[in-house]
Formats: sequence, structure tokens, C-alpha cells
Amino acid sequence: MKLTELLNSEEVTISCELFPPKQGAQLANYKKIVGEMAALKPAYMSVTYGATGGTSDYTVELADEIRNVNHIPALAHLTCASSTREKVTAVITELKEKKIENILALRGDIPEHSEFPLPGQYRHACELIADIQAQGDFCIGGACYPEGHPESDTVEEDLTHLKEKVDAGCAFLTTQMFFDNHILYNFLYKALKKNIRVPVVAGIMPVTNAAQVKRIISLSGNMVPPRFLAIVDRFGGNPAAMKQAGIAYATEQIIDLIANGVNHVHIYTMNRPDVAGAILNQLSEIYVRKA
Repeated sequence: MKLTELLNSEEVTISCELFPPKQGAQLANYKKIVGEMAALKPAYMSVTYGATGGTSDYTVELADEIRNVNHIPALAHLTCASSTREKVTAVITELKEKKIENILALRGDIPEHSEFPLPGQYRHACELIADIQAQGDFCIGGACYPEGHPESDTVEEDLTHLKEKVDAGCAFLTTQMFFDNHILYNFLYKALKKNIRVPVVAGIMPVTNAAQVKRIISLSGNMVPPRFLAIVDRFGGNPAAMKQAGIAYATEQIIDLIANGVNHVHIYTMNRPDVAGAILNQLSEIYVRKA
């Protein structure tokens, strides 16, 4: 199934993201996680692509496990920073063989202390999107940044680049994580003014331990609201309480999004079926899972 069949409808969808193992010896355990996550009946599941190529070899294998073993629509990530054009062609061939129709095309994080782009690499996600579109009948998604891409000087510049991705063939967008829904609502208004009219999926990260907050801020520069920082200050030293509070905060965000017409939510699960399950159980009458 192409994801636009879901995302262009008024139906509420909640999806989950997984990351693949770094070593083949871990693959069986990761496939078990896929099965546990699939049992929660998300609308679809995505699989990330290693930022330095270290986990990229297992992206297609886990996407195959999602689609062809667990019968959940799969979204495979592909990144410029981890791929030559030849590598992309090889991955696309594999995806066609596995009947995986959805790709999230990203530039990806540039590895430290390395030149980018190297000969044979894509420089921008829009180049990757155009090439994927030329090589097959895929539903292609892209990333967007409600707080602006860290490398863009202005929000207007970032939106201009985002429009280029959509014009290149991007059929939907998934946001970077955010912790204040008003940031997303403002972004959606600005995107519409820029004539960006593809579906936007809201990316939500349940923060279940205090260490995640520092890492999130250092990596992405996300604005963390005082209300959330108060939760971390109060419960960060108690792992069980912090997990419960983080799940509650993410669930509240999702309820507010859906109440305000944002019908598509993607949970960055960090491979935690227990966390995703706790959220979905709290949304049992809001997100009706298919049998």
C-alpha cells in the first residue's frame, strides 16, 4: 500500500519508527521487536537508515519483515549522506523485489570529520527524491523541521528548500520531533502560504528518561517548553516515574494534535514496543486500530 492512500484521507493514523541493528547477530532480536510493534497495529512502520552506513544494510530486511511477514505497510528510509548513487540503485532494486512501495528520502546527518558530498553522492534530498522517482513507482516522503533546519539561516530559506523537495516529487512530509504543538501549528500555516500542500505527519518523541532531553537539545536544538522541563526536573531521578510522565506528555501532545485537525502522527519509538503500546492504549477510542 502506498502511504498516500492513508495520508490523503481524513482517517486518523498513528505510525511507528524503528531503527535497524548495527550487527547481523542482533537481527533476530530486532525482528522480534518488529513483531511486537506490529501487534500494536500501527497504520504503518518506518525503518531508519544508518547515518554512517553502519546499519543501512538491514533497513530493507526489516522493512521486508514489516510488510511481508507482519503485513503492515512499510516505509524504508534512504539518505544522501550514507549512499552513493550506485548504492541507491541497488537498494531500490531490493525494495522493488520485496514489493515495498514507500521511501522516506533524507539528506541524513553528515558524518563527522568527513567530506560531503564525495564523488557519486547526492548533495541534497531533492536530488535523491528526483532520482528515486525516476527509478520506480514509489510513494516518496521527506523530512521537515517545524523549528527550521539547523543549517538554514532563516525559516523562509528552509521553506524554500522544502518546496523544492515537494516539487521534486515528495508526496508527504514527516516532521522532526517537537515538544510544543504551537510550533507545529505555526509551521503548517507558513507552509500553506508557501503553497506546500502535501500531507504533513507530526513526529512525536516520547521522552522517558532525563538523559534523552540533553541529547535531543544538543543534536537538534529543539525548544523544550518550561512545562516539560519541570517534568524532567521533578521526575528525572526516578526512572519509573519519568517513563510514566514522558508517556503522558507525548499522549497529551497527540490528543491535542488530533483535536486540532492534525490527523497523522508518527511516534519515534526508539524500538520500545512497551512505550508505543502505552500511548496507543491511552488512545484506544481516538485511534481505532484495524483488525
